[in-house]
Amino acid sequence: MKLQTLVSAVGQKPELLAEKMNLQTETIIINQCEKNDYIEYSHRGNCIKVYSFAEKGVGLSRNNALLRASEDLILFSDEDIVYDEGYGEKIIRCFEERPWADMLLFNVEVEESRATYHIDKEHRIRFYNSGRYPTYSFAIRTKKIHKANITFSLLFGGGAKYSNGEDSLFLMECLKKGLKIYALPVTIGKEVPRPSTWFFGYTEKFFFDRGVLYYYLYGKLRHLMAVRFLLAHQKKMCETISPKQALTLMLQGMKEGEKG
Repeated sequence: MKLQTLVSAVGQKPELLAEKMNLQTETIIINQCEKNDYIEYSHRGNCIKVYSFAEKGVGLSRNNALLRASEDLILFSDEDIVYDEGYGEKIIRCFEERPWADMLLFNVEVEESRATYHIDKEHRIRFYNSGRYPTYSFAIRTKKIHKANITFSLLFGGGAKYSNGEDSLFLMECLKKGLKIYALPVTIGKEVPRPSTWFFGYTEKFFFDRGVLYYYLYGKLRHLMAVRFLLAHQKKMCETISPKQALTLMLQGMKEGEKG
């Protein structure tokens, strides 16, 4: 069984990324920049394939990597992740010990201010607990994801029309297609802090975009989930925009989602 790391990068020098990220597996790097190009090189005995595209959008980047994936397992990644020694063997071993699992989620250490999740114990991912995991925590059996014909939304995420949420939509689609997903308390690396490509504070756009996302993510439960979200996070998120205003903005976003 072999693992392939799929890296989404923007404006990087791709020949330096393998060393910078401590990559230890076969790798595909999608580098969104100002040119179209292809190179490959070897790093620690593994082939690093680099596709440069003059385009933008994280969903498009991940889809370009996904359609070229060729090994048994894939791990989604970003340019700012630095991996622990032996992360590849660790992920492979976790899949070998769980032949029933189609997809596994792993811990990646981040600054406390940016943390959206931490896996303390092994558990199965269901619809009700799937909304907080970043794409760089996802490892999947390649044949399973290709057979299910699942891709990332091009509407959400850095470089897209709406701020974020492509990871939650992807995970929800995996659940809808019947993939068995488990979260493990296993750490594989850490994130190097950098300015966000999409988060600029809890602005009107933040809440509006969140409303559009909830329309696609939760369907008939979107209003209930919006209220739940604001009740849980109002102290942190509603210092400049009141909870009532935030809910109004989310409802407006939902209406935009209804219009398609």
